[in-house]
Amino acid sequence: MSHVLFVCTGNAARSVMAGAMFRDLAPGWGVTTAGTHVVEGQPMSWRTKEALGRLGFAAEGHRSRQVGPRELAAADLVVAFEIWHVAHLRRVHPEWADQTATIRRWVRDLPAWDDRPAGWAERAAPLQLATVELEAWEDVEDPAGGDVERVTECAREVLELTTALAARLGPG
Repeated sequence: MSHVLFVCTGNAARSVMAGAMFRDLAPGWGVTTAGTHVVEGQPMSWRTKEALGRLGFAAEGHRSRQVGPRELAAADLVVAFEIWHVAHLRRVHPEWADQTATIRRWVRDLPAWDDRPAGWAERAAPLQLATVELEAWEDVEDPAGGDVERVTECAREVLELTTALAARLGPG
């Protein structure tokens, strides 16, 4: 089974949403979530829980975790939500740079899965993710501090992106 690691800042909103959604959208994939600047062991905010519920998803029992060697070792690819998350991972964990991109870049640039034997890794290699220039269009805005409507708006955006990512990646 292939495994995806979703990474945001605090592992309290975007990565939690994506993880919960992707588990349902791509049941053949393993999923882990983490953050780049985390207070370990915190639950998601009530706003995140509410936003997920409004869209029919849940992440019961979630506790925040810092991205590190253990989370990366379990992953086949890393999906970030802002370009600075990618820059952070390139700097702190350079061995993962060629498997790390923002969700928008994965969705835009990864060739679609089409039942051929080539897996996601073979399709990703030409993207040169370790050195590709990071661009502002890639960011998914952090809803932290926003009201529940703002967080729900972000959850809808994350659902659209995770749905597209699941289709691009194909079966795990």
